[in-house]
Amino acid sequence: MHQENVQAFLRELPRMREDLPFSPAVLGQLFAQTGGSSLASLEQVGQTLSKDQGLTTRILSMANSAYYGLQAEVRSVSRAAAVLGMAEIRSIVLALGIHGLTSRYPIPEDFDLGEYWKHQFLVAMIAKELSHMIDVGKPDALFTVGMLHDIGKLIIALRRPDDWQAIHDLAEDEGLTDAEAEDAYWGLDHAVVGALVLKSWDLPSDLVEPVNWHHAPELSPDHSGESMLIALADHAAHAVGGEGDDKAVCKVESLCPDLGVDRDEIMETAEELAESEDIEQFVSLLS
Repeated sequence: MHQENVQAFLRELPRMREDLPFSPAVLGQLFAQTGGSSLASLEQVGQTLSKDQGLTTRILSMANSAYYGLQAEVRSVSRAAAVLGMAEIRSIVLALGIHGLTSRYPIPEDFDLGEYWKHQFLVAMIAKELSHMIDVGKPDALFTVGMLHDIGKLIIALRRPDDWQAIHDLAEDEGLTDAEAEDAYWGLDHAVVGALVLKSWDLPSDLVEPVNWHHAPELSPDHSGESMLIALADHAAHAVGGEGDDKAVCKVESLCPDLGVDRDEIMETAEELAESEDIEQFVSLLS
């Protein structure tokens, strides 16, 4: 029964392009224009995003929020990109896209959307800092991956709320991680779900693949370093979040030698970032 259900679910995922609150073509064009080899100007990026007036309004609203603390108001997307940077604009657009999905479908009562976003943002910050520390991947790209890494959890909750609840209950009853409970319940985890959706949004492989493999980074065929870094950032965030997580601490200890990072250093970094006011400010932008 679960196998039939999961196959039907997987067939639905590419169609979630249509659920974005803006044209799906915007994302593909935005990432093409802001990639490392692109020669697109700030004005061209602004023109791409300005095709959707609603998106433009939300970008400017976020750019001018207290979170960014700009000295002067920005009134165009191209100016926002110049002040904040291309990577930050990409992150804003993705966050708005994901947030837009939550207005289309009811969220299960037990799914805490605020905590979801806090974890995403903390992992993003840890991943960016780790990238600087150990020179793996591109810091801005890994920040984006951190923001996206658990999108599959949200997709399951939105599109299959009964299955999400069953998985949630199984994890709590058996003391399993979410990924372990998902695998036990229907044979795949949220990382695969998230990667399939992101691929359908035409995002580049250096973002999609670390999402896909962040629970099994050693199996990543093309982006193993980035996948391992996201896995470490994810476990570190769980280890310092709430009451702490012994499983996560063990995972951090096991991954540190592979990346050549000191366990105490990464835990100290994670703890400092977890206490940052940036997290609450960012989450408030999406409420």
